[in-house]
Amino acid sequence: MSNAVVIAAVDGSEHSLRALEWARTAALRHRAGLLVAHVLPDETQLYAGLRSELHDAAQAEPFADPAGDRARAFLAAAPERPAEIAYESLEGSVPEALRVIAPGARMLVLGSRGRGGFASLLLGSNSRAVATTAPCPVVVVPHADRGVEAAAEPSAGRVVLGLHAAETPDSVLDFAFAEAAARGTAVQVVSAYAVPPSPLLLIDSPFTVVPPEGLPDDGDAVPAEREMLRSQTERLEPLRARYPDVPVEQASVPGDAAGRLVTASRSAALVVVGRHHPRRSPRNLFIGSVANALLHHAHGPVAVVPTL
Repeated sequence: MSNAVVIAAVDGSEHSLRALEWARTAALRHRAGLLVAHVLPDETQLYAGLRSELHDAAQAEPFADPAGDRARAFLAAAPERPAEIAYESLEGSVPEALRVIAPGARMLVLGSRGRGGFASLLLGSNSRAVATTAPCPVVVVPHADRGVEAAAEPSAGRVVLGLHAAETPDSVLDFAFAEAAARGTAVQVVSAYAVPPSPLLLIDSPFTVVPPEGLPDDGDAVPAEREMLRSQTERLEPLRARYPDVPVEQASVPGDAAGRLVTASRSAALVVVGRHHPRRSPRNLFIGSVANALLHHAHGPVAVVPTL
């Protein structure tokens, strides 16, 4: 997978250019090629179809492609570019067209909403559809309004991994560790355990991060927390062996995993989660509740990884 291409899906909007910039740096970080893809507008697709019927196909006529032109201009002005950059104009619906070119890609990067999104829209329909069905990891970069609050805090630069120790697919863990290795940063692993309702539980209270050597073994932690940390450690052992230079931080938190991960996204370089609810089939078209909450509310980029 080391040579797999990074795909940036653009539509000419400012949101998609933010995603293109993220994809550019990801391609450089992984020493991968960059494929800039955009789906032609409906009117352009109609024009192209009519033109092919009325003219000789051997005498192709150029047509306006503002999204592709803007992406080329954006990359031309970038301080550094991947060694290999390709552009592809696609036809069909956005989710289906991107799904066709995505197999084998390292990741597909797109903005949280496109040119047609309402100003108040948290997640565009195309972004959700692609994150739900693409055959490769999908990174959704939030629009600027959602990043303002996060920008006020210094970024720790770590990769945050949402982990259900017993059920999260291996592909999710491997993506998170590979991304941290490429960045030269740590993986912070966050797992949640169920607790009885309590008026003393503060929903927004910070969670504790511990290194492996600091795992409680003297009864100080509640049994559920202690068991969750033990399960984490066992599940992460093969990843630590595979990525010995990646520091690992472990956190076991009570209650809502989605809320804790949204909070962690304020200072994370990337939050990584699995696509589906672990008890559902990988072919199920419903996205898991944790992934869905992050796509709508995270303050930074979110990677949604399918079972590969």
